[in-house]
Amino acid sequence: MKKVIGLGGIFFKSKDPVALREWYKTHLGIAAEEWGTQFFPKQLEESKLDAYQVWSPFREDTTYLAPGTQPFMINFIVEDLYALLDQLRIEGIDILEEPQDTEFGKFGWILDPDGTKIELWQPPLKS
Repeated sequence: MKKVIGLGGIFFKSKDPVALREWYKTHLGIAAEEWGTQFFPKQLEESKLDAYQVWSPFREDTTYLAPGTQPFMINFIVEDLYALLDQLRIEGIDILEEPQDTEFGKFGWILDPDGTKIELWQPPLKS
C-alpha cells in the first residue's frame, strides 16, 4: 500500500491571485507563475539546516492561526530569520509578535494581504 512521503503542496483561494503572487515575490522571494511554483525537498537535504516539512491538523477552535482570517497557515523555511524580518519591516510589513528562538529553531510571523498567517522558520543547523 502506498503511503504519503512528503508535503505535496498548499492550494488555496485568493481574491486577487495576481496581486498576491506579486506580494509573495516582492516580500518573500517566491517567484510563481500563473499555476504556482515548486520547491524541491532535495535542496533541504543538501542544506546545512535541520529542515523538514510538516503537515499538522489543528482543532477547529485553535487560536494558533490568529490573527489570520484563513482556515490555514503557511510555514516557509528561511535561512536568516532576523535579517528577513528586518527587511520586511523596512518594506512596511507588520511583524505579528516577537520572534521566538526554540529548540526547533527560530520562528516569526506575518500576514499576507489575504489575511493568511505566515510562519517563517529558520531551522537549527544539522548536528
